[in-house]
Amino acid sequence: MSTTTLVVVIVIAAVVVLALIATLWLSARRRHLRDRFGPEYERTVREEGGAMAAERDLRAREQRHEQLDIRELPAGRRREYAEAWSEVQEHFVDRPENSVAEADDLVSRLMDERGYPTAEYEGRLRDLSVEHGRTLDHYRAAHDVKVRSGGGRATTEELRGAMVHYRALFEELLTDQRSR
Repeated sequence: MSTTTLVVVIVIAAVVVLALIATLWLSARRRHLRDRFGPEYERTVREEGGAMAAERDLRAREQRHEQLDIRELPAGRRREYAEAWSEVQEHFVDRPENSVAEADDLVSRLMDERGYPTAEYEGRLRDLSVEHGRTLDHYRAAHDVKVRSGGGRATTEELRGAMVHYRALFEELLTDQRSR
């Protein structure tokens, strides 16, 4: 075998190995994002028009999330929030629309105390998606009903559903107290 042939074989082998490594790395990164973001991964792929753009967006969310000071709540504060949630639910019987607004406010206060920015709804979704992507659809559904209820366009059953959706995110935010 000539030296030229040997060099060509080595270069081709190196290119194949590098391509395989790149493919495995991209696959592992995609799997990480799918696992971390859950249903939010597919939603973002649809919204961004493809996997590459979606993955860029999701990685940016992860980087932003790393900059946040997400903190645990002391047991006493968690109890206070749980009691406040019980009060909000009790108000539902007499004032369903107000209760949905109270639930939204309570979730926002909990997010704020945990260290999530709460300035605007879309930003909240992006920040929550990193750790709470599996319950984000609950938050979206609840928020949609809350917005419609402000104009009196939500039925009592929809308001009840909104409370269930808010509770899903609320409980996750309240009980997800692992250190970061």
